[in-house]
Amino acid sequence: MNNVTLIGMPGSGKSTIGVILAKALGYQFLDTDLVIQKQEKRKLSQIIAQEGPERFKEIENKVNASVDVTETVIAPGGSVIYCEEAMKHLRSIGKVVYLKISLESLSKRLGNLRGRGVLLKEGQTLKDLYEERVPLYEKYADIVVDEEGKDLEESLAAVLEIINTGA
Repeated sequence: MNNVTLIGMPGSGKSTIGVILAKALGYQFLDTDLVIQKQEKRKLSQIIAQEGPERFKEIENKVNASVDVTETVIAPGGSVIYCEEAMKHLRSIGKVVYLKISLESLSKRLGNLRGRGVLLKEGQTLKDLYEERVPLYEKYADIVVDEEGKDLEESLAAVLEIINTGA
């Protein structure tokens, strides 16, 4: 129970905050999207294009459900919340922290979603995706950190404070 898993929308800062958080805690850092890419020997966007969203979710679920680490900050992909088995596992090995950000702020941060390997259904907009995912992030989160109006340092400080106080 000594891991921290960061969940949230693509662009919410999971990898960026995760690396710095790991250093601050003296933990390792694990980006499970990189594990998927290494295992599959191709980029996420290629997996989604070649295999389809459902097959990608199966791969993502398997990788995240088999994470076996201690004292690690884990940053899974934003779509991990569709993988019930993976989320149950991640919750069983540590705290799950939802990095919450507004749709407006997210729109400013994100570029090409498909190029990032974001799981979008045909015709789905960022707003649609946001509205679909937020309730799932909230469902699985042990802790919610609102990043609105915070820079990287302030977001990191908020995560550290909550983790350290056990709130």
